[in-house]
Amino acid sequence: MVKFDNVTKKYETNHALDKATIHIAKGEFVFLVGPSGAGKSTFIKLIIKELDPDSGRIYVNDKEITRLSNREIPILRRGIGMVFQDFRLLPNKTVFENVAFSMEVVHYTQRTIRRQVPQVLDLMGIGDKRDKFPSELSAGEQQRVAIARAIINNPQLLIADEPTGNLDVDTAWEIMKLIDQINRRGTTVVMVTHARDIVDRMGKRVVTLDSGKIISDSNGGRRDV
Repeated sequence: MVKFDNVTKKYETNHALDKATIHIAKGEFVFLVGPSGAGKSTFIKLIIKELDPDSGRIYVNDKEITRLSNREIPILRRGIGMVFQDFRLLPNKTVFENVAFSMEVVHYTQRTIRRQVPQVLDLMGIGDKRDKFPSELSAGEQQRVAIARAIINNPQLLIADEPTGNLDVDTAWEIMKLIDQINRRGTTVVMVTHARDIVDRMGKRVVTLDSGKIISDSNGGRRDV
């Protein structure tokens, strides 16, 4: 699903990634961990082609993206769902409208949108919040909306960048159970986090970065969540 082949990315003299090689298979759930400045954000930005590597090759869904033209980048990103720590919801749109917007930009019909958005909101446990605005929701509810928006177009890959960073412990765990459920339905998940307790509890594959290098890659074994 995602493959880095000897990828290097430098900012002036600093190696954000240094000859990184990794393969993430379709359907895997991978935690990306490491200290601040380790290269985690660069790793994500390279996957969505927000950055280009200085050397090496990157593949997403068996397609080399290092050679994509600017015209092809939006097509790549349509197959990737993104969830962030700060939710990034549109404040002047309702829950329904926030999720529907992701379908509108790729030109789904209104009939399809009216059918699919309620289904995904129900999956996220917020079907009764469809007419609320983000300011009327708790932090956990806002993150559920953000996840719904990220998966509404059935992406093959979900990238979650510190999705529990602004949540209390109980709410964070509820969000993790939702992300695990999405993974069990076949979506590949790559999640950046500093929450060691969540990493340990989930028992998934853990890739550790430090100073741009992959210093460990371990599989914790699946646990019940």
